[in-house]
Amino acid sequence: MASSATLLAEGLDRQQPSDGTPAQGKQLGGAAVLMLGLRDFRNYTALHLPCSDRPVVLTGPNGAGKTNILEAISFLSAGRGLRRAKLGDVTRQGTTGTRWALHAELHSIVGPISVGTGLAEGAEADEGERRQVRINGETVPSANALAEYLDIVWLTPQMDRLFVDGLSIRRRFMDRLVFGLESGHARRVAAYEKAMRERTRLLKAGGADPAWLGALESQMAEHGVAVAAARRDGLALIEAGMALSDGVFPRGRLQARGLVEGWLAEMPALAAEEQLRRLLQERRFIDRDAGAATEGPHRSDLAVWHCAKEQAAEHCSTGEQKSLLIAITLANARLIRERKSFAPLLLLDEISAHLDATRRAALYDEILALGGQAWLTGTDAELFAGLDDRAEFFTVADGMVTPRPAPL
Repeated sequence: MASSATLLAEGLDRQQPSDGTPAQGKQLGGAAVLMLGLRDFRNYTALHLPCSDRPVVLTGPNGAGKTNILEAISFLSAGRGLRRAKLGDVTRQGTTGTRWALHAELHSIVGPISVGTGLAEGAEADEGERRQVRINGETVPSANALAEYLDIVWLTPQMDRLFVDGLSIRRRFMDRLVFGLESGHARRVAAYEKAMRERTRLLKAGGADPAWLGALESQMAEHGVAVAAARRDGLALIEAGMALSDGVFPRGRLQARGLVEGWLAEMPALAAEEQLRRLLQERRFIDRDAGAATEGPHRSDLAVWHCAKEQAAEHCSTGEQKSLLIAITLANARLIRERKSFAPLLLLDEISAHLDATRRAALYDEILALGGQAWLTGTDAELFAGLDDRAEFFTVADGMVTPRPAPL
């Protein structure tokens, strides 16, 4: 059996369409995984899963490895995947001297591509975790390059508490919504956070050159205001998209709530930049003692209201919160499709279990209308009967994936 390193270095460029049709012949309206290969990933020793461009339904008992497959696909975007796991923890337990790797044959916004990624060579715990990414056999500097080829939108059961858990979870969700609508958003968030970390390090060390601190604060102000503006604009677009939908999922009002976002409602961006720069300078001693920047867009929150009930999402029932999340996610996916003329991948983990038959049918119709591929998981195959022969069905058990007929 080839090692993970061999898989990553050599096995990522093979074109293996699932149905014998050349990948170049695919005419799809959205992103699709046409083949997924895993090695030493979570509970999978090895997996070769060819697919068509239709929705993919994975059913099986809890703990079988369904979510692991969705997590693997989420690594076809920047970041740490839908579980936000430490990269080293993704490698299959019990292995020695191996690293997880995956490769995928995709239909992307530019056509067929081959992508491989995995834990980089030498990425041991004391050196920091790094992820290697290759596109069509060429190593790229960062996973951020994947955003040029496809967008991935996901919902997981862990997100069901998004409206009542800590604000950092909502902020990450908000930024993921904006990533697909504003191509430079991820880069600006990263640049802001990098300058913020360097400023914090200098403040804690003491004796930093004020001019150096000023330069970092100027970078934070420039990137921070751009981040806040993109959040405001992106959420407004999603809210408008929800208002236009006449489906069974609720309409919502969305707001990026934070100091800088509030300034942008009252003043031009350049004035907000100057105000943030001055505030950071004034709070140097406070931030030094706190060991962190105490003000800025890294402390913003996402506020959501249920329009029909005129109620904040955190006060809605669990079912209403779930429906709001689905409505936001679908509106985001529709916007991405409209702006790029190409639908994103949807990863929907255990999404059907708490929906009634009407909402399940509406969800499946929305997925099919989007035009991109969706991956859905659940323990009960009968919940997906509404998809019938419009989807591919697989059974997952003990790290094995086998095709199965559509439920009747």
